[in-house]
Amino acid sequence: MTGPIVPLGQLVLKVHSRCDLACRHCYIYEHADQSWSSRPRVISQETISRTARRLAEHAEKHRLASVQVILHGGEPLLAGPARLRAVCEALTRELDGICDLDLRIHTNAVQLNQRHLDLFLEYGVRVGVSLDGDRAANDRHRLYADGRSSHDKVLRAIALLDQDRHRHLYAGILCTVDVRNDPDAVYEALAALRPPRIDFLLPHATWDEPPLRPAGAGPTPYADWLLAVHECWVRAGRPMPVRLFDSVVSTLGGGPGLTEAMGLDAADVVVVETDGSYEQADSLKTAYDGAPATGKDVFRHSLDEVARHPGISARQHGLDDLCTQCRECPVVRSCGGGLFAHRYRSDGTGFQNPSVFCGDLKQLIHTIDARTGVDAGRPVDGFDGLADGSDEGVGVRTLAAARREVTRGLLTAVHREIGPAAGPAWTRSWQLALDLGHRDGAVTEALLSHPYTRSWAVRCLGGDAPPAYLASLVAAAGLTERSDQAVPVPVRDGVALLPGLGNLTVQHGLVNVELKRADLDGPMWEPLRRIRADGLDVALDDSDPYRDCYGIPVAGRLTGEQEEAWRHVLPQAWALIRKALPTLARGIERSARVITPLAEPQGSGHYVAGGGIGALGVHPHAEPEAVAVEMVRGFRLGLLDVLLDECELYDEADIATGESLADTFARAATDALRHDPEEADRTRAQYARLLTADSLTPLGRRFLDGVGRSL
Repeated sequence: MTGPIVPLGQLVLKVHSRCDLACRHCYIYEHADQSWSSRPRVISQETISRTARRLAEHAEKHRLASVQVILHGGEPLLAGPARLRAVCEALTRELDGICDLDLRIHTNAVQLNQRHLDLFLEYGVRVGVSLDGDRAANDRHRLYADGRSSHDKVLRAIALLDQDRHRHLYAGILCTVDVRNDPDAVYEALAALRPPRIDFLLPHATWDEPPLRPAGAGPTPYADWLLAVHECWVRAGRPMPVRLFDSVVSTLGGGPGLTEAMGLDAADVVVVETDGSYEQADSLKTAYDGAPATGKDVFRHSLDEVARHPGISARQHGLDDLCTQCRECPVVRSCGGGLFAHRYRSDGTGFQNPSVFCGDLKQLIHTIDARTGVDAGRPVDGFDGLADGSDEGVGVRTLAAARREVTRGLLTAVHREIGPAAGPAWTRSWQLALDLGHRDGAVTEALLSHPYTRSWAVRCLGGDAPPAYLASLVAAAGLTERSDQAVPVPVRDGVALLPGLGNLTVQHGLVNVELKRADLDGPMWEPLRRIRADGLDVALDDSDPYRDCYGIPVAGRLTGEQEEAWRHVLPQAWALIRKALPTLARGIERSARVITPLAEPQGSGHYVAGGGIGALGVHPHAEPEAVAVEMVRGFRLGLLDVLLDECELYDEADIATGESLADTFARAATDALRHDPEEADRTRAQYARLLTADSLTPLGRRFLDGVGRSL
């Protein structure tokens, strides 16, 4: 086969070929392919070394930013800590300086102990645990050979993994669906274990060996079961990602599939068995004996040679690899034909069939589409108007609401991870936020809409910001004109900060002060300067400690002369924006509340839309056009930053395409202010280069088409 290959970015490494459980639904031991029985029990040091070298060569040749290696089995923990350490050492050593290594292990966890976790801490190995739900669900299949339950041991292992010291290694839970289990009970049992993610997996089946369909269960029992779980998950507030549901939403919106079982993305996974043999995806073991085999191994063949194997390339051409029935199906871009192995039929058609779960997948996708309204025609409300600059406010409102929800999630994460150690002050602030929000929804909206709540939360989670800032945020949000309630505000160096409002000088030595709205009228109150001009109403924020989030240094406190310069130039810049870009100006009016003065331009630094669409970082300029250009550029970059929280427009590993897309999107608007033919030519040239970018998703191409319309 000639032509470019799709690099293999995910490697499943079998470190042990046997298992300590006898799960009745196991595709390795209970299905058609029985090659495990002739392979070494434990991977050898030579196989480990050759595999690591082959992967490093492949990553270097194709300039991969990262590779994922999943330690697998059988049961990989049976290899023992010493052999697992040898695997981690070899992979880390060979890939050092070539690309990032995302190292994981999939385990039944019955043997997981502190020795394993110490090793995983050392090498950053993330742990995915197989568990099918509550005891009744789990014990339907996941038993020892003598019939004993594995449930209690798995729960003890997860409790160990969920400790603060290990929590960041907890990758999630993999649950195989059995429609005889109670979906509500399964979900509640899994959610109680606080997994960072849940993967619900359809049981492996083919047209020759179809899945169980209980009598009287209806035509789509697997969709019905999963949709019942989806209801529970939504009702609980989506407390963790669920890969299958998130993949449906992503693909309906034109983004990538997030699982091998959904979407049209090219397969990039290869398996290395304990004897060094390369195999295709493990799920093929359910089709027929020898189905995953490639005839190649790490001792004689490179990963490039494996990538050209017909069985692997058969899953790398999207729609072209599917049967006619699938290609003509309205949900094919979400379903992708289902898992490759589930299409098999031994009548000579092989894998050129729809999934044996076809009806279930259609029902699942149609129902989630109806519940969420995120199909490719409406990825987010106002999407096309945001892309081409014609949005009349729908898109901006949608993104503002989306950013509030992202901020809400970050605050919840801070409360969960930082709050318990922050002491009574945190607890009081958190409870006050809940109480005030319950009485007046505008308080919650103000808290979530403050542009630097998010930047503080991110830094707080990273250990770079103190939790006390929450009290200041809550106080500022709660001191509305409709409220006469006193709120506690922390004091630092004799100043009580109220983000978005201003600063109050208080008696030195105080740690906290109780304030009411009336306290903001006295001589010690220094409000943020506000500038109002023809619909624009913004504060000049030169005091918030978390405004430094633009990738470029911010200015210090403004002098009176500097304030006057801003009052002179900003209305003129705004007049230029309203004249040249009236639709975009309305978006700025609706969303931007803060202008953060940046330090004098130094010719370095890369602007980051740290304030989203609520705050714009702008350098001081004497010329109104320069200020107008920076305001528009900051706003457009903020729109795209929030949009990328909701939509997958390109492969995030392709940083260059991401930066080029952002720059082109911003320039498409700022060119209307510059009136510079050379700048416009550069924008069009950059747009033309983007049209050839391979990493753009279908939704990203649609977005780029909109940018092209605006040009």
